[in-house]
Amino acid sequence: MALRSKETNELLKRVRRIELRTKGLSSQLFSGEYHSAFKGRGMAFSEVREYAPGDEIRTIDWNVTARTGIAHVKVFEEERELTVMLLVDVSASDDFGATMMTKRSLITELSAVLSFSAIQNNDKVGVIFFSDRIEKFIPPKKGRSHILMIISTLLEFKPEGKRTDISMALGYLNQVVKKRSTAFLLSDFMDDGFENALKIANKKHDIIALQVNDRKEKELPDAGIVRFSDRETGMTQWVDTSNKKVRTKYAAEALRQNAELREIFRRSGVDNQRLLTDEPYIVPLMQLFKRR
Repeated sequence: MALRSKETNELLKRVRRIELRTKGLSSQLFSGEYHSAFKGRGMAFSEVREYAPGDEIRTIDWNVTARTGIAHVKVFEEERELTVMLLVDVSASDDFGATMMTKRSLITELSAVLSFSAIQNNDKVGVIFFSDRIEKFIPPKKGRSHILMIISTLLEFKPEGKRTDISMALGYLNQVVKKRSTAFLLSDFMDDGFENALKIANKKHDIIALQVNDRKEKELPDAGIVRFSDRETGMTQWVDTSNKKVRTKYAAEALRQNAELREIFRRSGVDNQRLLTDEPYIVPLMQLFKRR
């Protein structure tokens, strides 16, 4: 019991540290940009007022006009409230990190920043945790306590699956979230064959892809003969990293894969931003918001 209490206290401390670090960023840097970058679902009825020259005839409220004998029109305003969904990749490859933090840690911080930005704009936030299966679904809700629960789940979550299935996650989003949402897909995108699912999901929702990478995945260091292990498949391979041709070929393949991924996003009409574990994420996120 004492051990469980100690673990709980440590988790609460970690949640609090992330809240302090990310909530300030949300309120100081992102709230205004977030508000303008992510629009509401449409126009909502606000009030009825007397007709004035220049008002469109189609906005006339005929019931009120007939009742009062004076022409009245309906006034609409932008419906700001959004449903924000976080599609969080929790596959084994996200545990990798050779510098400041792991990809999982960066995904957790990004999720916290986006969540606090959302609730400051009175939006609901929900989460889909996925690997090669749907690991957990947290329905959209508002409020600080809900966001803190999401962060604590991100910190302590232990997935059952190891691989990545983005198509399955997008299909599940379409099933469980009926109304249009703004959906952030946070992943290293070490998967293939998901372009069609991305196009379909982006027609129903506003999908934004946040590609989280570690620089060492794209560039081999000169470290002699090294054994590499694929955390998702369990396969291992010995590589002579001192061989310049091997390092060059590895880097070229990484560049090809990244270019192919950007092309998939372009063809799917999906806004995207790449973020690295050894670089601050503030500027890239701001650039994404401003592009929108």
